Amino acid sequence: MTPTLLKTSWRHLLKHPWQIGLAILGVALGVAVVVSIDLTNSSARRAFAISTETIAGRATHQIVGGPNGLDDDIYRRLRVDLGVRSSAPVVEGYAAAPNQPGLTLHILGVDPLAEGQFRPFLSPSNAGPNSDLTALFTQPGAALMSADTARAYGLKSGDSFPIRVGSRTETVTLVALLEPQDDAARRSIDSLLVADVSTAQEWLGMDGKPTQIDLPLPDGDAAQPVLDRIATILPAGLRVTRPALRTQAIEQMTAAFELNLTALSLLALIVGMFLIYNTITFSVVQRRGLLGTLRCIGVSRRQIFALVLGEAVIVGVVGAVAGVALGIVLGRGLIQLVTQTINDLYFTVSIRNVEISTGPLLKGFLLGMLTTLAAAAVPAIEATFTPPRTVLRRSSYEDRVRRIVPLAGALGVGLLLLGGALLLIPSKSIVLSFSALFVLTIGAAAVTPMAVLLLMQLARPLMGRLFGLLGRMAARDVIATLSRTSVAIAALMIAVSVTIGVGLMVGSFRQTVVNWLDTTLRADVFVSAPGVSSSRLDAPLPANVVQEISTAPGVARARRYRSVTVEGQFGPQLVVALEVTTDRDRNSFQFLQGNPSDVWPAFAQGQVLVSEPLAFRYDLAPGGTISLLTEQGEREFTIAGVYSDYGSDQGVVMIDLPQYQALWNDQQISSLGVDAAPGQDVDTLVRDLRALVASDQVLNIRSNRALREASIEIFDRTFAITTVLQLLATIVAFIGILAALMALQLERARELGMLRATGLTPRQLWGVVISQTGLIGLTAGLLALPVGVMLALVLVYVINRRSFGWTLLFRLDGGLFAQAMLVAIAAALLAGLYPAWRMSRTPPALALREE
Repeated sequence: MTPTLLKTSWRHLLKHPWQIGLAILGVALGVAVVVSIDLTNSSARRAFAISTETIAGRATHQIVGGPNGLDDDIYRRLRVDLGVRSSAPVVEGYAAAPNQPGLTLHILGVDPLAEGQFRPFLSPSNAGPNSDLTALFTQPGAALMSADTARAYGLKSGDSFPIRVGSRTETVTLVALLEPQDDAARRSIDSLLVADVSTAQEWLGMDGKPTQIDLPLPDGDAAQPVLDRIATILPAGLRVTRPALRTQAIEQMTAAFELNLTALSLLALIVGMFLIYNTITFSVVQRRGLLGTLRCIGVSRRQIFALVLGEAVIVGVVGAVAGVALGIVLGRGLIQLVTQTINDLYFTVSIRNVEISTGPLLKGFLLGMLTTLAAAAVPAIEATFTPPRTVLRRSSYEDRVRRIVPLAGALGVGLLLLGGALLLIPSKSIVLSFSALFVLTIGAAAVTPMAVLLLMQLARPLMGRLFGLLGRMAARDVIATLSRTSVAIAALMIAVSVTIGVGLMVGSFRQTVVNWLDTTLRADVFVSAPGVSSSRLDAPLPANVVQEISTAPGVARARRYRSVTVEGQFGPQLVVALEVTTDRDRNSFQFLQGNPSDVWPAFAQGQVLVSEPLAFRYDLAPGGTISLLTEQGEREFTIAGVYSDYGSDQGVVMIDLPQYQALWNDQQISSLGVDAAPGQDVDTLVRDLRALVASDQVLNIRSNRALREASIEIFDRTFAITTVLQLLATIVAFIGILAALMALQLERARELGMLRATGLTPRQLWGVVISQTGLIGLTAGLLALPVGVMLALVLVYVINRRSFGWTLLFRLDGGLFAQAMLVAIAAALLAGLYPAWRMSRTPPALALREE
């Protein structure tokens, strides 16, 4: 490109800063959403990986057991009888700090004398000054903590503070702060509370039972002889496993959740793509005379193409760089929402900061650039291959756009059919499902220009009857400038339709959960020990509490539950043991597979029930089997039925409580479902039960209504991140509308100036512009309704099913439709205020002046 052409391009950019600025902002917001979601997802994964690597240390293998942990005697025999001196007992658990809201501590109980070869961060060299590590052995409640974590929560060496472990409150004394010099090591021990094995066992109620034994074995075949020797002393309920395999199995839990967030984040980038297309197209149209003159005096097509695409590159680079920076800031705001959802649904992870890594930043930058170039390619080709004499005609471009509208409509219908065909492929692939969804979205956008033409033909006489000549002008002008209005309408339509689609999906999901809770929560009062996550009930209740509540006045019956995670054939598996003895108990289940009259006798004999997500993910069905590690060793359980469950997308295995207690030798109870005696007021019973509990114990004693409300609160919190992403996509669409309307009104300056000169008042000009923007918003809203319902059907019946394994009830929401229409119209009207104000203040003589 010659210096003259470069100067021409640069002057044009400087002459229209707001136009280019809006395009850059659109790219930046789209990239920022993608980068922020990638950073939060990768930060959560990295935090969990670092945490598990920290716990495992240099251990290559671990001896693990069931809910009861391991007997101390296994460790003695390992070191004394077998001579495996390179081994160390570990006790793991979680605690919440009542005085530090949001602080979840990962308890790590270790034997300091055996730790040297496993976890180097526990060496004395990493302790702060004036630290006495021997206090771990001699001082009750002594513990170590990361210096960074302590500073974040205003703690220092020597301080004491309470922690809540299940129903009990324990006192911790910080005898030293860990300050590794290596940055990675400092991050790895964030939110870690290190104590002696005996202290941790006392806190967690696991006296004499470590949760695992770490082993550093040689690589390859050299480890097998040692493993064979170890196998001779292991009871049937224990196994040797690799930490890396357990970590991978747990990390797979969040794969679908992360993919759904990533796909939704790409929406903002797609909407931004329409904005870039609109901006570059208008930039070409603005200079049609100049481009035609350049072609007439010998500038080649290649040079024109390079000129237009070069401007797009500038927009893309600036927007992508700004988007990456904004994404880091946005990620820091979203991290708590993502972390809370992961803690509620999957596993406990503590993240205080977003970890900045190159991958998400580079991905966001490249996506921003590719999106910009793809959107700019069409107007660049248009400017290149249009004959000079055609370019010099003002109406030529719009004429050509209207000629290709039927072609675009046919392409859109083809894409809609292709998207439907992709959804019909019998597959569980989430990527294929989202690909089909994006194809459907692009297809709906391609059909938009044809739909706009048809709607404006219908609207013109109606607008004429309502607003006279100015009303007909507004409808006509939408068609006359279809190259820009159709793209702006498509961008707003997509943003609003996704709002409708996701809103209908969330609403359907919420109603399904409410119906499920009404069926499942049959007890009047529920009692559980608080865990580190509000949705987990795995902390055991004290035995005396179970007895006292079961026999308390006003209690007709206390149904016992035990929730544990055990090793299974598909990795760590949630198992819920419960009592099912009455019709009321049986009626709390909704079976998708299996006849209740056959299921319950088989259940009482030791067969199990599996939840729908587990059955869907692993193709389980009644009559099949699932393998679980019990105290007696690995055992296959026959599946009696598949039931509806919306409490966990990872799947649940339910077993009869007496069968569980016999196979796992575990008598602990996690929660109670209390039935009130006839005539007993439930709220009064809740108060009486709370008064019955000792003052030093913390329990969740809630009525049926309160638990239902808490469950819905967790549900709403889970989808909070979805609402934020929808809002960001709508903001990008609003910017697109603003850019399109500004460009449109500036291009019509001469036309509106002539109308002003022939008697059109500023107030009437306001009416023309606002009527046109109102029509644009109304059209976008009307088109968004069917597209939104289509997206909702795909989300409910395909993507949600393939992602999480749930079958949802589809539910339409008239209020959501009205809200979507209001958003579309309001966004368009607000975007039209500035162009209308600017044109009404432009003197007719200035608007009519020729250069």
